[in-house]
Amino acid sequence: MSEHIHGDAQTMPLDTMTERRNAHERRRLTLKTFLQGSVTPRRRGGRREHEGDDVVDWHEPVLLFLALTILLLSIADAFLTLTLLTNGATEINPLLAYLLQNYPGYFAIFKVTLTSVGVVVLVAMARARVFRIVRVKTILQCILAGYLVLVTYEVWMMRVVL
Repeated sequence: MSEHIHGDAQTMPLDTMTERRNAHERRRLTLKTFLQGSVTPRRRGGRREHEGDDVVDWHEPVLLFLALTILLLSIADAFLTLTLLTNGATEINPLLAYLLQNYPGYFAIFKVTLTSVGVVVLVAMARARVFRIVRVKTILQCILAGYLVLVTYEVWMMRVVL
């Protein structure tokens, strides 16, 4: 006796079933799907067992903490950098040094905007793995640790300078 799979209105033997899906993936990640998923999150994991959960609509609450803390530390870094520069320090990042020299009013805006865009992209891809080794969430945690070290160093420099 052969096993049967129940279809729409008929019964098909298991050994005669064929894969109807083609290799072409019709679901694509576009800006529209990214924005719609941000407004109406529903997807918390992959749709099938073999699919990864790299891109989802719903993110863990810890990612909000990581993102906001990184952004706040970026703002603190910009403020401390400007304060140290007025007291004789020099900017070692060549891009930001150029910006400070030619467009000083845009320094903080550029720095925080660049960090914000990077954080948004990293949060959107937080479950993905870089080179199939490290989750992007771990990279966000390392960025947070780096900003903590940087801001702590700048505060220490402020105490020495002032």
